[in-house]
Order: sequence, then structure tokens, then C-alpha cells
Amino acid sequence: MAIRGIEHIGITVPDLEQATNFFVDAFGAEKIYDMLDEPMEGPAVEAGLGIPEGARIEAIRMLRLGEGPNLELFTYSGAAQREPVVPSDHGLQHFCVYVDDIEEAANRLEKAGGQLLSKPGDLPGGDAGEGNQYLYARTPWGSTVELVTYPSPQAYESRTPLRRWRPRMDSDGTKQAT
Repeated sequence: MAIRGIEHIGITVPDLEQATNFFVDAFGAEKIYDMLDEPMEGPAVEAGLGIPEGARIEAIRMLRLGEGPNLELFTYSGAAQREPVVPSDHGLQHFCVYVDDIEEAANRLEKAGGQLLSKPGDLPGGDAGEGNQYLYARTPWGSTVELVTYPSPQAYESRTPLRRWRPRMDSDGTKQAT
């Protein structure tokens, strides 16, 4: 069995258009398609997804985001919903977007309605290297997103032949456009 990688990340959002606009404006995402012609509900959906009785999927939209996984946006009705998790909660707690220029990406994210939680900081420990930086932010609906760039070799690379995913590079060392 060959594992190829993460194909998509599903994110439940309170407002599909607001979330779509945020990802388009902040990260240049592209809307690929809307998945549903009509809402999904009922016992089979509840059991198959492990959602509460009465929950109804109103819409599902697939977005393309750079070279990484796709984003699948969901909106639900008919069930109580909690606030988005923060990094100290159990479960999937953030998603990370690799960017070439972290300052520009942070400005774009903020203009798109996101909230920066910090300024870019140097990546620590095994991720350290010249120009390797990160920052955390929140989407307009409160989900946590990280921006990261690691243009230099990372410290862990001297200890193992295994490598993290990073964008493909052209033969001249510049990142390929998608």
C-alpha cells in the first residue's frame, strides 16, 4: 500500500462565503467546486460521520491551495456547535500554510480579516535555520492557522536522512509556481 500524502483538510465554518473569501484573499485559494446539490441529513449521515442526531450538512465546498492539500469547507445546521479549538485542546488544532514571504503573507492574512497572534519569529530546535520563521493567527471565525517558511536547511536535517515536505524547487533554486 502506497501512502501518497494528505489529500484534503476538512474545516467546518459558520459562513461558507466568508470562509471562501478569506482563503482566496489570504492565500490565493481557488474554488474548485461545490459538492452538494442539496443538504445531507438523516440517520445514515449521522452514523457515517459521527455527528449528532438532527445535524444537517448544508454545503461542502472544495478549494485548491497551492501545492499542499485541498481545503474542504463544511457548513452545518440543526446541532449545537462549539467554539473553534485552540492549540491546547485535544484533536486537530491548527493547519499550517507554507509561504515564501512571511511578512507579505501575514499582511495579506490580516487584510483578509484574520487576526495575527504574533509577529514572525525564528523557528526553534529542529526547525531552526537562517530565515526559517513562523507565526500563528486566527481566521475570522476563530480557527488557528500557522504561517511558516523555511528557506534554509533545518537543524534536524543533519541528524536524519528523512525530510519534511517542502515546495518543489526549480533548477535555479527558486520555488515553482503552482
